[in-house]
Amino acid sequence: MNAATEPPHLSRTRESYDTVAEDYVDVIVPRFHVEPLGRAMLSAFAELVDEPVADIGCGPGQVTAHLNELGVRAFGIDLSPKMIEIARRTYPELRFEVGTMTALDLPDGELGGIVAWWSIFHTPPELLPTVFAEFHRTLAPGGHAVLGFHAGDEHLKPTRAYGHPVTYEAYRLRPDRVAELLGGAGFTVTARLLWEENRPQAVLLARKTERS
Repeated sequence: MNAATEPPHLSRTRESYDTVAEDYVDVIVPRFHVEPLGRAMLSAFAELVDEPVADIGCGPGQVTAHLNELGVRAFGIDLSPKMIEIARRTYPELRFEVGTMTALDLPDGELGGIVAWWSIFHTPPELLPTVFAEFHRTLAPGGHAVLGFHAGDEHLKPTRAYGHPVTYEAYRLRPDRVAELLGGAGFTVTARLLWEENRPQAVLLARKTERS
């Protein structure tokens, strides 16, 4: 996909995260390590999943590294080259690649699991069926996906984040709607976790079945 044909939301999101990357690390990575509920769902996912696992929208790689610490062979994919640079520098023993969740450069049925940890936040809701179809395509039969996201029903247009100007847009999503879209893509949602931390948060665990 070249710059002339790339959807604008991808360009805006990439440029924004390249801009905020270093300060994002200082805020988000420590927060991940002291937030027990989401990590509990990742631990359950790690017990269920086969390898390999793709952490899609991996950012600076803290979730990828956590999964490997749990004994799961995982690698990371992110839209932002700067985030991938940081991840490779921080975890040189792990694999990280630049890519987009709307068009994964992975063979059909290659993955045992997929993690999308707060990384569908910037995907326009009308494109989520495309994303979930890619998840379904790249997962082996019976493979698992775990998605974390900000719960709600709101289209956000911030102008600053992590101390920098940004041009991305963001979306809080209703868990029931995300579950419905996963079902339409050929997944069965097997567990849900909802909690409040400043604002509502959600994690859905799903297994690849087949489209009806």
